[in-house]
Amino acid sequence: MRILIISGLIITFAFASCEKVIDVALKDSEKQYVIEGTVTNRPGDCTVRVSKTKNFSDSNDFEGIANASVSVTDNEGHTTTLAESTAGIYQSAVLTATTGKTYTLHVQINGETFTASCTMPVMVNMDSLYIQEESFFGERIKLANVQYTDPPGKGNHYRFIQYVNGVKEKSIFIRDDDYSDGNTSTITLFTPPDDEKDIKSGNTVKVEMQCIAPALYKYWFSLDQGASGGSNSASPANPVTNIEGGALGYFSVHTVQSETVEAP
Repeated sequence: MRILIISGLIITFAFASCEKVIDVALKDSEKQYVIEGTVTNRPGDCTVRVSKTKNFSDSNDFEGIANASVSVTDNEGHTTTLAESTAGIYQSAVLTATTGKTYTLHVQINGETFTASCTMPVMVNMDSLYIQEESFFGERIKLANVQYTDPPGKGNHYRFIQYVNGVKEKSIFIRDDDYSDGNTSTITLFTPPDDEKDIKSGNTVKVEMQCIAPALYKYWFSLDQGASGGSNSASPANPVTNIEGGALGYFSVHTVQSETVEAP
């Protein structure tokens, strides 16, 4: 028996000594423009960010594309030209969206044109926001809960953004009404336990509720699936965009409302 154990150890060390560090050669891909545009029901929220994709080895710093021509036109023919506030960020302080109207984004960069259209959804009110303790594998954690009443008729889509003491949570929280049409619903904004990010007593928790268009639900869903490895693809894929012309990103026209509570 002792001989077998010694032999096993020898084999284990032999295999361990054969381990090699493998360097994966990541090829640089052709860079694409990235457009992230929003128009909401709140004045001053109209912002379009224009940048380019980066290689894996590059930094994650935002490097805006300056001197683009950016405008938004509604279905009544009114056009608003966005001014460049800083490199790559284009804004309008006067453009606000109206439910039922369709807005079309036009971006021209170095002779290339990109467009996207989005219709402003109906606003669904956030009924309440509260913090509740939940059990997660024997550990007690505080989680934000949002309650709202979905109107009758399928086709409503929602996105929720959480801030704890002013810091935005990176997790993607989305919901449709496929199984909750016309009902009062509660969504728990679950985040894995993390001592540095967990909601603690006395923390200020703000949640922003957005009513988003179906195309934007697909965008955030595909982005979340790609980030979490939930897709069936063997390799990562870009999220589903509603921008035409070859750019990545999204153009979202949505409602916004928010509530803030103090964690008990």
